[in-house]
Amino acid sequence: MSEHDAFHQRLHHIASHALSGDTAQTTGMRRVEAISGATVGSRNLWMGQTHVAASTNSGNHHHGESETAIYVVSGNPSFVFLDPGQGEIRVDTKPGDYIYVPPWVPHREENPDPDNEAVVVISRTTQDAIVVNVPDLTWVGPVAIGSED
Repeated sequence: MSEHDAFHQRLHHIASHALSGDTAQTTGMRRVEAISGATVGSRNLWMGQTHVAASTNSGNHHHGESETAIYVVSGNPSFVFLDPGQGEIRVDTKPGDYIYVPPWVPHREENPDPDNEAVVVISRTTQDAIVVNVPDLTWVGPVAIGSED
């Protein structure tokens, strides 16, 4: 079997205890990496988890050109972004919910629960875990995909 044989690639198993914290971080949360170029040789995908401690808000950030899909595993995290006409919008979630974050959209995660950590699984359309920490939720990046001109 050839190393370059596209039909006979191997599967990769990343056990929960083997997740790597060696990835971009934002204050108030802890990201761990499962699937990436560094862990499995992925070319176009990044996947991992985010943990937000009880009664904690993350810093404001965005993920550059990357689209981000979020699946809520545990807790009731809230996701906050800025609508220019309405101000801050808060999306409250529960386990089993999904969130889509378009490219360049500044946002933050909040965990209002005083007793329990919130855990989400995240997947991105770029192999790198792009994280740009910003001072507030004001839009500063390129035009979002699908936005109006």
